[in-house]
Amino acid sequence: MTMPTTILYKEQPPYLADATPEGGDLWLPVTDLPAATRWELRSEGVCRGDVCMPVRRERESEYVRDGRARFNVGALARSLDQPVVHDDVLGVWVFGEAARARREALESLRAPDFTLPDPGGRPHALADFRGHKVFLVSWASW
Repeated sequence: MTMPTTILYKEQPPYLADATPEGGDLWLPVTDLPAATRWELRSEGVCRGDVCMPVRRERESEYVRDGRARFNVGALARSLDQPVVHDDVLGVWVFGEAARARREALESLRAPDFTLPDPGGRPHALADFRGHKVFLVSWASW
């Protein structure tokens, strides 16, 4: 049954789509796929920029249905080893960073670059301090 579904896909802003949840599968209209995930269905497979993951013909029904009008984002997440949590009652699906990408980030011991202002309002990027020891402090209310 199609229902309004909020999709939180990695760094993407929340996206509201009429999707069909079925257990661990989330069938999304192909037209919503790029806006929700930045992936798109092409003849060579499902692609994000220049990176494409082929969809083999024998497994095509796992990824697409209704004449390629709907795409299974849950199957894509499983193929990419992405963590997924969902609440079918509230219609919310959250897709995390793929395990491979997280593993590479942790193994490199390199923090992602970001820019924050100092008390005087001047921006400072973490990359500006590369090669120097940096002490980072963070705080969260939870």
